[in-house]
Amino acid sequence: MNGKNFRKKIDQLWIDLNNSVDQINRSNNGIVSCAEEILMETDSAIRQLKELLRSYQFADWSEEIYFFKTIKPKFISLYIYYAKVLSIESSRPYSDPEVLKSYYRSERANLLHFYNEHKDFMTYYRRKSTYLDKKYFVRFKFDFKLKLSPELYSYDEEFSTSHDHLVSQILANDLLEQFLAAKINSGEYHGHSSDAIKSIEWTAPKVALTEMLYALHLTKCFNGGHADLAEIFRWAESSMNINLGNYHKTLAELRLRKTDRSKFLSLLQQNFNQYLDDLDA
Repeated sequence: MNGKNFRKKIDQLWIDLNNSVDQINRSNNGIVSCAEEILMETDSAIRQLKELLRSYQFADWSEEIYFFKTIKPKFISLYIYYAKVLSIESSRPYSDPEVLKSYYRSERANLLHFYNEHKDFMTYYRRKSTYLDKKYFVRFKFDFKLKLSPELYSYDEEFSTSHDHLVSQILANDLLEQFLAAKINSGEYHGHSSDAIKSIEWTAPKVALTEMLYALHLTKCFNGGHADLAEIFRWAESSMNINLGNYHKTLAELRLRKTDRSKFLSLLQQNFNQYLDDLDA
């Protein structure tokens, strides 16, 4: 298998997994059942990713580093995140709002312990540093002078490096931070009813919203650029009571436009500039 086919298969595997996750999350089966189902889908995708790697030889260190620093952690972080969500939600107390709020705050505090424990590596990763990548993200290059995960002894050396799992944990915890913050700040903990807030609905074409959400995601407008695309679309659908369907397919349709593929964004810019011009008149 050549490099182009290898990357193409991985991209399709990631798209298929996200489509499955979106479909499951849109069901009304409850968060525990959804998390269980997503874990099975993610486990299957990771196994396929592992098989793909077995049939491929990296061309150089940079390609191997990219796989273990960027590609693999995307898949693993999804599994870690939903495993933690399942654990949290299946153990949550059936109690009054304040007790429940305290429960989620306690879970959130656990994240701080992880951040403090791995502060140095998180700084390295967040700053997009590369000078230690050959030690962190190349197989069979474990440097025991570095701080290593205690579970390292049980890792599959063909499918793991010393720090790719730590990247996965960082990405998963970023998602979990959003999940717990939403639970803590949920309207159920406040004195007013969310029903009293007038709902806002998207009345422009769905393709226009898809175009805008992609642009905002690519510009890293949500959570400092760490928000997952699927999470952004689920948030938009929930907030505006709309079903955007298969947005990956919609993007493919946008790419086929012969003129002005970002038509809605051009319209936004045109209308806003006209508004500013009118104010200056």
